[in-house]
Amino acid sequence: MSVFNLNNKFSQWTILLLLAFTWGSSFILMKRGLEVYDHFLVAALRISLTFIFLAPFAFFYLKKVKKKYWKYLLFSGLFGNGIPAFLFTIAQTNISSSLSGMLNSLTPIFALIVGLLIFKQTVKKQQIIGVFIGLLGALSLILSNGLALNNAEVGYSFYVILATICYAFSLNVIKIYLKEINPIAITALSFLTIGPWAIIYVLNSNFTTIIQTNENGFEALFYIAILALFGTAISVILFNTLLKKTTTLFAASVTYLIPAFAILWGVLDGESINTYHIIGIITVLFGIFFINHK
Repeated sequence: MSVFNLNNKFSQWTILLLLAFTWGSSFILMKRGLEVYDHFLVAALRISLTFIFLAPFAFFYLKKVKKKYWKYLLFSGLFGNGIPAFLFTIAQTNISSSLSGMLNSLTPIFALIVGLLIFKQTVKKQQIIGVFIGLLGALSLILSNGLALNNAEVGYSFYVILATICYAFSLNVIKIYLKEINPIAITALSFLTIGPWAIIYVLNSNFTTIIQTNENGFEALFYIAILALFGTAISVILFNTLLKKTTTLFAASVTYLIPAFAILWGVLDGESINTYHIIGIITVLFGIFFINHK
């Protein structure tokens, strides 16, 4: 039984927009963390804190889930959360948080390809059309900033692309093999498989030294904690719930909306919004409509 009632379109779209807003903000939070800690430590702290937040749920569901599901929970933990967390922080050492968020919009394309080629999923023609409409909208948002990619940006962009491929595999595994499991259980137990290792890394790093010597150490840790609680723990639960109640492509289309919220953050920070931004956002929403329309 789902914790959230997502049987109607309004609720599904509400969660989609909430996730887009939250994850659209996560790249800025990662950037703040990287100002003090190195990329491996930011990722490890994010995973560690998320595991701590979810630990009560993990121990509650520990004996309630059958053994046959554990290999899929481990896969979800690694490819849906663990590996991408490190790939994104590595990428953001050389590319902007905005570009990182925009490249994340490639997830539905890879979800479609992986679903078709690896998991032999049936995809409707209109969903394929919707994916490519959404991609056009995402590209419009990316190009609207007039990005001048240099060699470093191109190279480190591939880390984000690899992360979206990891997401694509995890999405399909959850949708196909974990559909009988409670979304909170999926999230908590997935982090149970990776959280302890992240904590061991943090304890053996220079984390305590940075906290004691860097005046911005606690502030950066606060940003990472917000990222862990809202951008990971709560958001992943909501996303897994949405994934179980809708299609893989509709849930993955949240990444199309992330660039739109990144732009909105820019406006609040004094940046201007242009016509291409508006066109891109409308195109993205139109693509998502195609993906979810029956």
